[in-house]
Amino acid sequence: MLGFTMWSCTSQSDVTNKSLKTSINASAQDLTSAMTAITTSPGYSVLSTQGPASAPSLVKSSVDASSSNPGFIYVPIDSIQLSQVAGIYDYKAAKSLKWRADLFNFFTKTGTSSDFVVRLPESKVKNARSLFTFAAADTTLQNNYVIDVSKYSFSFGRYFWNYNLASSITVSNVSVGALSVQSSRNKTNGQNFLSDFVFANGYDAKMKYSTGDTILSVYSISKGGTTLFEEKFTAVKSDTASHHRERQYSLTIGNVQIVRTPTHGNNGLDSAKVYVAGVLQTKATVKFVDNANVTEDMEMSVIGHSRDLQITFDDGTVTTVSQLLGTTITDIRTLFTSLRQVYFATNVVDRLAWDILMNKMNI
Repeated sequence: MLGFTMWSCTSQSDVTNKSLKTSINASAQDLTSAMTAITTSPGYSVLSTQGPASAPSLVKSSVDASSSNPGFIYVPIDSIQLSQVAGIYDYKAAKSLKWRADLFNFFTKTGTSSDFVVRLPESKVKNARSLFTFAAADTTLQNNYVIDVSKYSFSFGRYFWNYNLASSITVSNVSVGALSVQSSRNKTNGQNFLSDFVFANGYDAKMKYSTGDTILSVYSISKGGTTLFEEKFTAVKSDTASHHRERQYSLTIGNVQIVRTPTHGNNGLDSAKVYVAGVLQTKATVKFVDNANVTEDMEMSVIGHSRDLQITFDDGTVTTVSQLLGTTITDIRTLFTSLRQVYFATNVVDRLAWDILMNKMNI
């Protein structure tokens, strides 16, 4: 079960600096500044690249638990390992009039490496529809976008998968960030997904999601070990319950943390407690405003659009998390959507790895 880390101070008399209202507004401003630095960075431009809805993807498992790729079922391959695709692969303008669906038609192996290194023009990544097409101007493009994959494994079957990727990305010889993804699914443990992008400017965005008897979601943004934003949600399905019941929830914005945990001795939930730097705020109150259209088996979170939190401060003034963060909450939601989809990994790296293996086997 998920536990929540609290600061060491616990006495109201220890508060010598800021009130809750002052602290949460300052923390919200810090978060807004952080999101500005993130969304204007080259790494965000890489991470937020999206392909067309119909774009083929090898690792649908990393994108959507409800998706499937039936092609896997009918080929004599059940895993792809880094050693099988290692090398340096450069994009080349494919002039062949006979268009082929495999991405390998647009790449050639140019060197050896213990990593899986993919080099292609930045414009081909950012304009997904152009990746599988040829234009005369393509012959002048420079392969300035480099994905260096140092860990890679993908095992799959009709009802399961296990996927692991670690990579660094450079554009025009400048490091823009590093992405790692772990994704798995089986009948016993459900789906587990972890995606982490460390930007070159030091910000770290990470999301974790799992299903099964326990639903868990964690969204966090940090820098240098300091948490700027974190939302955690846990729901548990007991032997006697037909639905998952929320068990723990916390929202952290800077040094302000809101926590709701189970009531001792029953299945209910305590009213939320608010802490500033670990100090319980005895006069402030928090009301959970949940979307009436969600079900008990859904993740309840501000990031997931299914929940908002209304905060009443000591002076009687009221705000909500959505009002407090304004457009910043939209930027955060978009960031974590990108972390869930990781387009450039699932539609470039994984597709190329698959096609390399198919060509080696002459399938």
